[in-house]
Amino acid sequence: MKKFLIPSIIVGVLLALYLGMSLFFSFHYYPDTKIGTVKCGLKTSSYAVDRNKQLGEDYMLSVTDRKGNKFSLTGKDFSYGYVPSGEEEKILKKQNGFAWPANVFKTHRYNISASATYDKAALAEKINELSLFNDDYIEEPVNADVKIENKNYEIIDEVPGNKPVADQITKEIETALDDAETSVTLSDDCYVRPEITKDSDVIKNCVSQIQNFMNSTIHYDIDGADENLTSEDIADMLTINDDFSVSLNDKRLTKYVQHLASTYNTYADVRAFKTSSGDVVNIGGGDYGWVISKAKETEQLKQDLAGGAPVEREPIYEQRAKQRTPDDIGNTYVEIDYTKQHLWFYKDGSLFLESDIVSGNLSANNGSVDGVFKIVYKQKDATLVGETYRSAVNYFMPFAYNIGLHDASWQTEFGGDRYKTAGSHGCINLPPDIVKTIFENIETGTPVIAYYREPVTLTNNAAKMSNAYSYVKPDDGTQAQ
Repeated sequence: MKKFLIPSIIVGVLLALYLGMSLFFSFHYYPDTKIGTVKCGLKTSSYAVDRNKQLGEDYMLSVTDRKGNKFSLTGKDFSYGYVPSGEEEKILKKQNGFAWPANVFKTHRYNISASATYDKAALAEKINELSLFNDDYIEEPVNADVKIENKNYEIIDEVPGNKPVADQITKEIETALDDAETSVTLSDDCYVRPEITKDSDVIKNCVSQIQNFMNSTIHYDIDGADENLTSEDIADMLTINDDFSVSLNDKRLTKYVQHLASTYNTYADVRAFKTSSGDVVNIGGGDYGWVISKAKETEQLKQDLAGGAPVEREPIYEQRAKQRTPDDIGNTYVEIDYTKQHLWFYKDGSLFLESDIVSGNLSANNGSVDGVFKIVYKQKDATLVGETYRSAVNYFMPFAYNIGLHDASWQTEFGGDRYKTAGSHGCINLPPDIVKTIFENIETGTPVIAYYREPVTLTNNAAKMSNAYSYVKPDDGTQAQ
């Protein structure tokens, strides 16, 4: 009998302990139980409720803004209170007290959809008092931009700023209060966003336009020169408008075309010309030389730069010389030395013919024009008409205004100093057979280099109109005829 009594006592004690613990855990949470932020192991549901109510009385919400700064809202300032929802009791009821041997050493965590009560008007007032709404704290958002500087473009990222959206901030704070959260980090929705970001289509389109222009590099085909309009040069010509469209800056485009003209135009340039006598004279004036058409070149540039592809071409010339050399003259030309009263006609580098001449009468203010010109046209059987004369000639080859080469059967002799007192009205008088030969062998556009070896002053209209090298405006302001 005794040998059965002791085991029975032990079993009874263990059963009593088990039942007692089961009864205890029917009204108390298992150890290491946490509901929300409340540690309630071995506590009743009323304890959990009372503890949550007390936490509500001491409630404080930490608000973190975009800058990482923290602001506090104290529950007492807007009558914050915890409203039990019965979930604490439900958690305990679902807890199986008879299963305590398997659960007392486990961790138990529960989140409950707590509800709270608070004075919304008072809350709104406290939110409005947060310094994140102060003008001196707020940084306005800045749109992304595209800038062209130092002959290149740069995308400027947007600046988010921290200008608050009050309604959204209130909404997110209220959500945190309703969920009994102790902290909330304001989302991007709580701030005014820049209207334009670096990823906006308007920025992408702007960059695409810039790149299209910059791809349109131009290499100018100019003998003896290496003239290029590079991507960097093009970038410097661009303007980004307020709507992010890209256009060519007319002033900068004009400036570049002027650079082309100033660099490569040779119209009326002073040239060092080696004469048939073997010396060198400096002669400028006239109308000969390369001339870039600034208007047409500007329009062509606009088309080329809009094309988005490299271009190789000549500048658009308004006037062309025979070739691109230091003097542009080449090896086919007419040389006239007024001082020596002599003419030379060179063709393909060889002297074709030469002759004495009679040029304009210097004493009568009819001195022939000097400079570098070109044969404008050739005419047979022309009648030369002036205020005091009318002369029929067989061959006429004008090269400057109304001045040209022609036959002069009325001249009894050529050369010498005759031109100084008994010269022509400005044309170059030549023997008939010489003029005929020149006429038959010269082409329009052939350069004519005419010069004096001694200083002369030309004030007549022909000198003015032909841009003669020695033209001087009359002292009295009137124009000589």
